[in-house]
Parts: sequence; structure tokens; C-alpha cells
Amino acid sequence: MKISYNWLKTYIDVSYSPQEVAEKLTMVGLTAESVTNQTDDYLIEFDITSNRSDSLSHYGMARELAAISGVKARLPKVDLAEGSELTSNVTSVEILNPELCPRYTARVIKGVKVAPSPEWLVKRLESVGQRSINNIADITNFVLLEQGQPLHAFDFNKLAGHRIVVRTARAGETLKTLDGIERKLREDMLIIADGEKPTALGGIMGGEYSEISLETTDVLLECAYFAPSSVRRTARVLDMKTEASYRFERGADYDGCVRAINRCAQLVCEIAGGTLLKNVIDAYPQVISPKIIELHYPRIAALTGLEVEPSKIEILLNDLGFQVTTLVAGKHWRLVAPSFRGDINIEEDLVEEIARHIGYDQIPLTLPTWNGAGSYLPGEERRRQMRDTLIGLGYGETISFSWVRAELDAHFRSKETGVVMLKNSIDEERPQMRTSLLPGLIESLTRNFNFGNRNIKLFEVGKCFQQGVERPSEYEQIAFAITGQRNESDWQHQQDMVDFYDIKGTVEALVENCGLKDYKIERSNATYLHSGQAAQIKVGEKTLGHFGQLSPSLRDEFKFKQQIFVAELAIDLLLSLPNSEVKYTPLPKLQAVNRDISFLLPEKVSYEEIQKAIIGLGIKELVNIKLFDIYAGKNLPASHRSLSISLRYQPNLESMTDQQINELDEKIIALLVSTFNAQLRR
Repeated sequence: MKISYNWLKTYIDVSYSPQEVAEKLTMVGLTAESVTNQTDDYLIEFDITSNRSDSLSHYGMARELAAISGVKARLPKVDLAEGSELTSNVTSVEILNPELCPRYTARVIKGVKVAPSPEWLVKRLESVGQRSINNIADITNFVLLEQGQPLHAFDFNKLAGHRIVVRTARAGETLKTLDGIERKLREDMLIIADGEKPTALGGIMGGEYSEISLETTDVLLECAYFAPSSVRRTARVLDMKTEASYRFERGADYDGCVRAINRCAQLVCEIAGGTLLKNVIDAYPQVISPKIIELHYPRIAALTGLEVEPSKIEILLNDLGFQVTTLVAGKHWRLVAPSFRGDINIEEDLVEEIARHIGYDQIPLTLPTWNGAGSYLPGEERRRQMRDTLIGLGYGETISFSWVRAELDAHFRSKETGVVMLKNSIDEERPQMRTSLLPGLIESLTRNFNFGNRNIKLFEVGKCFQQGVERPSEYEQIAFAITGQRNESDWQHQQDMVDFYDIKGTVEALVENCGLKDYKIERSNATYLHSGQAAQIKVGEKTLGHFGQLSPSLRDEFKFKQQIFVAELAIDLLLSLPNSEVKYTPLPKLQAVNRDISFLLPEKVSYEEIQKAIIGLGIKELVNIKLFDIYAGKNLPASHRSLSISLRYQPNLESMTDQQINELDEKIIALLVSTFNAQLRR
């Protein structure tokens, strides 16, 4: 925001130098980036945060200086010389979408003379870097920079039916804007139309057809309040950024329309001549109520540590434009927020106003007193264990947006899952809230591949969303992905690539380090996983999550040239499960015995089934079963494979003889033969 020092001083009589103005406004949160010496003026450039639309004008800055200095700010007095003809007799305003345009004011001036602007007006605009167009357009720009209220002037005689209709665009409508570009309009875009066609984009730019020209004799002035979300959405879709849209996107003053349009009408009559028709048309179908907020004195010290005199608080808030009513002297106030302060909503906002004008540098360098005891939120200990486990395994944490591209998210959810769509997404290409964390990991993998990183381990913890019966619901997930070399720093084994068992091992380590032991792993039918390398982890009948290799079709779609292994687990479910009891077991005094068995069996039989069956024999000396080799291929029957398992026997009270161990082996072999039609391999 560019401010002319000379122009600013026409609204407030302060003795501050340009550098002092910049410094004092910076100290209250309106950061001055530079002070530039011009021929007979100074240009102060500010970086205004998006919530302070009230400061995007010279008078807005004067208001802030008034609160700092105690000197009253003022706007020029408006004296209108109106004709006898009523504005309502020659034009009308109809608002069909009041939720997008709650208020629209209009005035008509007949018999104007369009010409170059007077020297003082040209200099005012040039002092802040704006070029002069003609007297009518320059006046609207001047009032915008003076009061922060965007206005527009139409050639009244070019408006079909001499009327204004505020509505959304119809299918197939286009508008050639003042920059000479033909715009294709969407049906959710707010336009200003005449009796037949669009003539302007609401809050952004006027149309070429109805622009002011040298032939213009009658002018219709517009000053309105448009919904910020509507202007922001349209400006982003059409890739348009104007002085008007910049202010409307941040929230203009809904109560300043009449004041601004009257000021504009006065200047038009003074500079361009003409007769101002009587009365302003003020279409206000959706009245905006001012915000009423209560302020409690102890809250100021509690939040900032500042001790401020109550009388000073009342004076300061009055100077900032608030209507202050004392409920309890020195302790409790009710305030009506001014219409130009759309950023004031709650008590904490008022405390911030006090703090920034008293001075952030006055806040004491001490922490507020605290008599409570800190504690983790429910489940936080397990969350930390999950992060520590994955970091210990070499994974790095990533954080992605909660809104995603709908077509990408669709790959990782079932068709029955209801999605949550955003009405006003920050990113037009990402209009949907995520139902899975995997889309974010896929995009992170893509970025890493693009930068030449091929060996990647990533995880993310975050909320996902889906449409419920009455309202959207959210749930917490943890997801991770792995690809590339198993250990890139091991030059002797550079060809060892991660596989299904790496992702499986990560899943098992994660749940076991969270104290969960009674789980099972089964085949998964998740469509985004490779059918031959897809698994799910379950506790009882509840599915905790899915993991495995990304399906070849998705890998091709994402143009990945190497295998990707992913997993996603439900944290909410994991946190609800009880921890397994940890029991102490003394170290064995006797030596354990290991026996290896190899056998041939149908490929459809899973190792999990074999393991469960052996455990089901109830052999108390059998303390561990480990699969150490799988072979399928040459010299084996079709649809068969060979498994090799290691059995660990641990005697408790006395050593076991070879005969006893052989009997246990034979018992296990008999089970495998009878249950799974296995063939022992010697």
C-alpha cells in the first residue's frame, strides 16, 4: 500500500515527519517498508496484512495516527447540490443474489463533461504511482485511495433499460472487460448487469461496453459491498488482480458505501459539472449487523501481562472507532465494532488492539503464572511412540495439505466413502478434503523423484475427512511409503532393494512398539495395492489398516519407474485398543534347541495359516517359529512352493533328549501333512 505524506496530512494535523509516521505506524503493526523522497512529497510504502483492509487508504492510515497521537482525523465535508429530479425515477437497482452482494448504492449525474483531470488530481494519483485516465475515472480512483471504498462509473445511456441488476452469470455469458479481454463467465460468478447483459464483474472490473468515454454525458456511480469470498474466487479463476478486488477480497466497509458515493458525486459535479439527481439509491436487502463484543479487564493482563489504566483503554478504543459502553466501571465493557474493522470478532482481538497501541515492547519478559500440571493429551504418548519408531527406522516426516485433487484421492478410497467438497477452496485444483494421507505421500514421492532422490522413506500423521450423515467427520491416520535401496550407504549390497517384507516389518514394529500384540495379518483387496502383495492388519474383526506394493496400474499412471510400498493405519482405532500386558520372564537356565524343517505345499496356503496351526498344538517348549526361506520355480510342481521354517525349543526344568525333540518334530510334521497336504523335503 502506497501512501503520499502530503495527501495523508490533509486528513490529520500531526507534526510527525515522514520517517516518524512510518516508524509509529510500524510499531502498531502496520509495517512501513520504505520512505522515498519525491520532488515535493514523500512516498511511504506499507506491507499490510490481509486482515487489515481498513488501512488500505489514506484516511484509514489517518485513523491509526489519530489513535497514536490523540489528534482527530477528519474527512472533507460533503455538501451536495441536488437537482429536483429523483434518481429512482430514472433508474433502479435489483439484487438477485444478496448473499454475494448485501448492499449496492447508486447515484446518477446528468450533463457531465468528460475531460482531462485538473492538475491537483493528476498529481495526487501520480504521487502513489497511478496514471490519469479522465476526470470521471480519476475521481473514482481518488475516492478509493482516500477512503478505501472501491467505486465504478458507468455510461448511463449505454445501460439497457437504464437499470442495474446484480446477479450471477448465466450459462454461456461473456464480458469484455476494460482491459480488452473477452472473459468467459462461470455461473457462480457475480456480475453487474443492465436490463439485458453483463456490464461489469462485481468487485473486480467494469466492462468495455459501458465505460466512460469523451461522448459520455450522463454517469451512473456505483458503490457496493461484495462478499469477499465471491470476489476472491472470481478473481482467482479469471487471473485478475485489481485495486478494487484487492480491497473487496479482504473485506470493505459495508457501512461506508453512502459516504463514499456522496463524496464521489460531489467531486464529479465540481470537476466535470452536471446535475446530481436527488437521493441515493441504497439497495440493502441483507442488512449486516455490527459485531458486539464484551471485554473483561483481567483478560488483558492474563493474555499480555500489561497493566493498563481502565480510563486509557476506553479512550484508546473510542479513538479506534469502537462504541464503548461501560458495564462495570474499570472492569467490564461492551463494545460495538466499527463497520470498517472486519478483523475484530472476539475478546482476544480487542486485547490485541490494546497491546499494539500500548506497545508490544512494553509486554514484560516473563511467562504468565501457571498453577496447573502439564500432561499429554489422550493418546499422545502412543503418537510419540509411532513417530519415534518410524524416525528410528530411517523415515522422515512430511506434512501435506488437507485439501487434495479429487481424481488423485479417488484412487485411495472406496466408492462408498462420502467426500467433503470445499465451496471456496484456496486452490481451485484442490476442491476436496482428503479421505486418505496417501495422495499427499504420492505427491511427496513425485517431488523427490523430480529432484533425483530415488531412495525414500516418508511418513505422515494427520486428519482425514469424509461426509457423515449430518455433517463431515474427521479421523486421524498414519501413512508411510518406502522405495529404492534398502541401505544406500552399504556399498556391498547396493543392489538390495526394499520389498514387501520391509513395509510389513515397519507395520509390525509400529504396532508392537505401541503395545499391541494380538493382531493378525491377512490378504487385502485394496484396489490401490498389487493383488499379489497386498495385506491388511486386523485386531479381532476390526481392520487397522492396509499395506503392500502400489499397484502397477497406479505406478504407471504416476510415471514411477521403481516399485513403491505404502501403508496406512487408523490411529483412532489404534489408540482405542488396550495395551498388551508386559510380563517379566526370567532368563532360561538351559540351552535352547533349534530344528529346521523344509516342506512342499500348495501356493495358496499362507505362512500365517501354518504358523497358527503349529501354535494351536500347544507345545509349551516351542517358543519361536521363524520362516527363513521361500522357493518356487524350477524342479517344483506347478502351483507349489517350498517353505523352510526354524523351530526353537526352550526346556524349562530339565534338558530335552533327542528322542523328545524328534517326537515334537514328528507331531508338527504330521499336522502339516494332514492339514495342508504338505510334503517333507529331506
